[in-house]
Amino acid sequence: MKISYNWLKEFIATDKTPEELSKILTGTGLEVESLDKVQAIPGGLEGLIIGYVLECVDHPNSDHLHVTKVDVGGVEPLQIVCGAHNVAAGQKVVVATVGTTIYPTVGEPFKIGKSKIRGEVSEGMICAEDEIGLGTDHAGIMVLDADTVVGTPAKDYFKLNDDYLYEIGLTPNRADAASHLGTARDIAAFLKIGITRPDVSAFKVDNTDGQIEVVVENEQSAPRYSGLTITGIEVKESPAWLKERLAVIGVRSINNVVDVTNYVLHELGQPLHAFDAAAIAGNKVIVKNVAEGTIFKTLDDADRKLHADDLMICNAEEPMCIAGVFGGAKSGVSEATTAIFLESAYFNAVSVRKTSKRFGLKTDASFRFERGTDPDMTVFALKRAALLIQEVAGGKVSSDIFDHYPVPVAPFNVEVSYSNIDRLIGKAIGNDTVKGIIQALDIEIVNETAEGLSLKVPPYRVDVTREVDVVEEILRIYGYNNIEIPVQIRASLNTSNRPERDTVQNLISDLLTANGFNEIMGNSLTKSSYSDDVEHAVKILNPLSSDLDVMRQSMLFSGLEAVAYNQNRRVADLKLYEFGKIYSFIDEKYIEAQRFSIFLTGANSGEQWNRKQAPTSFYNLKAIVDGILKKLNITDFTLEDTAANNLAYGLQYVRGNKVLVTLGSVAPAALKKADVDKEVFYADFNFDMILNLVRKNVIVYQEVSKFPAVRRDLSMLIDRLVSFGQLKQIATRTDKKLLKEVNVFDVYQGDKLPAGKKSYALSFILQDTEKTLTDKAIDTLMQKLIYNLGKEAGAEIRK
Repeated sequence: MKISYNWLKEFIATDKTPEELSKILTGTGLEVESLDKVQAIPGGLEGLIIGYVLECVDHPNSDHLHVTKVDVGGVEPLQIVCGAHNVAAGQKVVVATVGTTIYPTVGEPFKIGKSKIRGEVSEGMICAEDEIGLGTDHAGIMVLDADTVVGTPAKDYFKLNDDYLYEIGLTPNRADAASHLGTARDIAAFLKIGITRPDVSAFKVDNTDGQIEVVVENEQSAPRYSGLTITGIEVKESPAWLKERLAVIGVRSINNVVDVTNYVLHELGQPLHAFDAAAIAGNKVIVKNVAEGTIFKTLDDADRKLHADDLMICNAEEPMCIAGVFGGAKSGVSEATTAIFLESAYFNAVSVRKTSKRFGLKTDASFRFERGTDPDMTVFALKRAALLIQEVAGGKVSSDIFDHYPVPVAPFNVEVSYSNIDRLIGKAIGNDTVKGIIQALDIEIVNETAEGLSLKVPPYRVDVTREVDVVEEILRIYGYNNIEIPVQIRASLNTSNRPERDTVQNLISDLLTANGFNEIMGNSLTKSSYSDDVEHAVKILNPLSSDLDVMRQSMLFSGLEAVAYNQNRRVADLKLYEFGKIYSFIDEKYIEAQRFSIFLTGANSGEQWNRKQAPTSFYNLKAIVDGILKKLNITDFTLEDTAANNLAYGLQYVRGNKVLVTLGSVAPAALKKADVDKEVFYADFNFDMILNLVRKNVIVYQEVSKFPAVRRDLSMLIDRLVSFGQLKQIATRTDKKLLKEVNVFDVYQGDKLPAGKKSYALSFILQDTEKTLTDKAIDTLMQKLIYNLGKEAGAEIRK
């Protein structure tokens, strides 16, 4: 939001500098993101001066140039060659002296230098209106009033004042501050000074010849609707003061009537709309909803299909305006307009927000209506605008003020206690100080007791409805920096489960980052087309777009989008990981689950001169998964083939009846959805389950054995359907004291083996922590292993 320093000072009498006001605004919660010196006219007319043409003769070497002598208040007059047809002796003119940079209305700025034009010296330039950015007229030089003082800077003559522009990061809850009046309220409250509103006492109804019938059918979406008619106006270019005031805050001038509505919007925060009265068919304005699918052409000449919930301002025959959002192409003010119906309304914030998002239209009016405007401002703003329109466009107020307000918006009744104020602020600031701030914020004290206050908060403060909101208001005006940091800090013991989630997450992050991975953070909002189970998806009731209409049910596609983004920018070798949540709606309950995902694609390592790059494989991913589980000391699980929808093949790590990790190669159909054209390997961890398992870990010190380990190998013939995991389980059950490790080091399948068979070679690491193993003990254990493997898995030992 842009706020003008000079405009602010029309509401408050203060000698504070722009920088001092910037600190005050930021301290009261209206954070100033930038403060810049600005000029309504580029260059600010610096270097331009008022001169007097002493003489003007024809140029001896040209039939259209003139040689003039111009007094600009210096010791000697300047000789200036001028090509304007209307230049003459005795005129007061605007002169750009040598060294001045001028900023034309059209084109690039340029610097005036001393030159010779067809043999005659020229020491400056006599300026036309468009040459110095004051307008578009280039019919001739500007001729000023005869009583203009020679030597006066043009900046002073045209009453141009430097201004300062505040760029304020307005938070959504501060709709009350979305204007110069609203911003001035905070400054006045902080400085404990009064505020001056525009004077509308001169407003009067001149006649009722332009009375227009107004009917409000949808009172829920339009709780208050006000309007009046002004006739006999002349639509033309706005005066300089109005254009300059709008230009400072970045608003383009359109015409005098529209400019006034924009002026009042930024001054008071009340959006207005001017309808060409001649376009109001049937002399009737109807505030209502229209049929679903009605086509309406807006001011930007776009045909828009209306929704049945869109509130429209209509005449007796057709819609004229999308209420609170955008005007229509047929009813806008043009140069031919001679009478207007001026609308000032209080629209339902939710209704405007839905319509604005539905059409993707963001306007200054919808910005304010969406957040909540002041229902008590409509008539005051009408009077203010009517007086300004009469000032710049003439005309007469030709109707009574129509004001439909069947159910006035009540102020918020809030009870506050002095003890809670002191407790939440962290300091006793005194009851008198509290009451002074509350009254300065335009909050009425209805009743006071020894314990606290009964308050009535004006309805324009849509964010102040509870006791804690009032305390926040008191604190921001009192000043956060005025609350001392206590010398003594009280803290309670943390009884949360250990290790904490962040500790485990950081442990995994450190491990992966050290192995060349990068962390990504995906959006929890995603598109429903990614979902395989839309019925149980958490749907967004008011989505920003069709690509953000559900909460993600899997971490897969947010990661694939990151892969696609990088691959499209020629970053093909990726190692990524992400911590996040997935969401579902099951049995009328919303469920959040913590997940952790890994993505691998491209080459497994960077380019090296002495070896070729190898593509990432499924086993690279499995090694990473195994490494993470080992780091977390999670060992008691089984491996199974996975049937996950979005994986072409893979494994799942199962503990009990729950899946701990699923990993594999992403299916081509899933890759296509995310526009990824290379193979991607993906692992999905149930992070909630991991946390529970890690918290159950008991750290026990075990002395390193002094006795050597022994390795024995077995080669066996088994059925193809038997997995290594099954063999490992059989071996582990056979002996839990001496058997330390079981590994597979060779697998063979081929024509030389019987049909349906494969060959496995397993290694067994044996160790006794109390004594050296004897051959007898080793042979006894190996015989048990051979027997159990043969009995339970049908293994035939190859000798």
